[in-house]
Amino acid sequence: MEELRNLEDVHAVLGLLRSRGILAASPDPCSDRFLADLVLFLVKPCRQLDLDRKCRLINENMSKIKDALMEEASVVLHGQEDCGKLENASSIFCDKMNLAGAAPIISFQNEVEHKFLQSEPGNETVIGLDAMQRANSTLEDFCRSYFMFHEMDVNRPQSVFKYLPMLFFVESYIYQLDNFNEKIVNESIDGRVISPFQSEGIETSWIDGGFIYKFKTEPFKPLMLLLEYNGLLTDRIKEELKSGEEYWSLERKLCSALKNKQDVSPEDVMKAIHLKSFDYRVLNLLLYQLRGKGVNDLHMDFLSTSEFLVEVSDDLFDYEDDVLENSFNILRMFVRIYGASAAPAMLAKCIGEAEEKYDCLLKALEPQLSAHYQRRCKEATEEGGKTGGHPLGTWSIPPLIVDEELYRSSVLNGE
Repeated sequence: MEELRNLEDVHAVLGLLRSRGILAASPDPCSDRFLADLVLFLVKPCRQLDLDRKCRLINENMSKIKDALMEEASVVLHGQEDCGKLENASSIFCDKMNLAGAAPIISFQNEVEHKFLQSEPGNETVIGLDAMQRANSTLEDFCRSYFMFHEMDVNRPQSVFKYLPMLFFVESYIYQLDNFNEKIVNESIDGRVISPFQSEGIETSWIDGGFIYKFKTEPFKPLMLLLEYNGLLTDRIKEELKSGEEYWSLERKLCSALKNKQDVSPEDVMKAIHLKSFDYRVLNLLLYQLRGKGVNDLHMDFLSTSEFLVEVSDDLFDYEDDVLENSFNILRMFVRIYGASAAPAMLAKCIGEAEEKYDCLLKALEPQLSAHYQRRCKEATEEGGKTGGHPLGTWSIPPLIVDEELYRSSVLNGE
């Protein structure tokens, strides 16, 4: 984590230097980094020396420090071989600088990234095959449903593959974290938290403490660092990633309450269902940034409403599985809050309100875009085996499960 903290400090100082007009208008990455490192060095505590005394020492002695002396000092400190490595590393570092953000672009060839990602167990930005496979269907749906809002043709490979690497990486990263969260939500019989890696047969003795703490407190930090290095991190993307953290926190809280037969808050439930599609919003905002375009708020509002309806529809379809797996599901929550008799009516009320908003925003879209999106919705519902008058299909409430423990026991025992 030390490398990460150092890079964060450098970024903070670079921002300060830019705000004061100290850095050149035309970015010089190596010079900018040197000045940032110099500032960090000057503010670092050094016994009784204050900042004024440090600056005076530099002014008084800089002319005495010749190249030969610096060379000799390098040899004494590192040896000739290490000195050469340092010079080479410095050259590579400067070549890798991102001119937009004056920060190194993270790549698998970047030694700084490798050291950061491998700095301690559980801190690696590792994307498993399972996460990529789960992300694949989401990416397909995103391309088919959202590209049209960017005037992009999903049937043109150039449109898809131009931005696919970053979109795929981000969605896979989110799915990997979602997998971790699911494992944390689900507990084994003796109450221990199941590690995300147990199914892979990986040693997990270090995960129960530090890893889970880091996941709960700063899951998106490496991803935000990567996006920032590539000039893609915006305040709105940060907000949506925060929404993802909040959703996972609410999911853990609500599912724990259900399993322990505790009350749940209607406000928490509605907040969670609205936050649940945060990954689509991250991808959408990221695509705006990748294309260098401004965000269309009407499109974002419309798609957010559509996402809510899709999430509710998915929850109804996955209801029994979500009960078995103790996953967040709006119908599960409504049964707990309102009881089995009132839950369907309360959910229908929420759906009706969302449909009204959806229809209103749909009319505000450009006619061609509106028609295109409705065709896409029809395709999606037919592919999912749903039919009906509404673009998202018919609404069918499954048989309610009042005693979830009994239901799980019956299924597990094969009854």
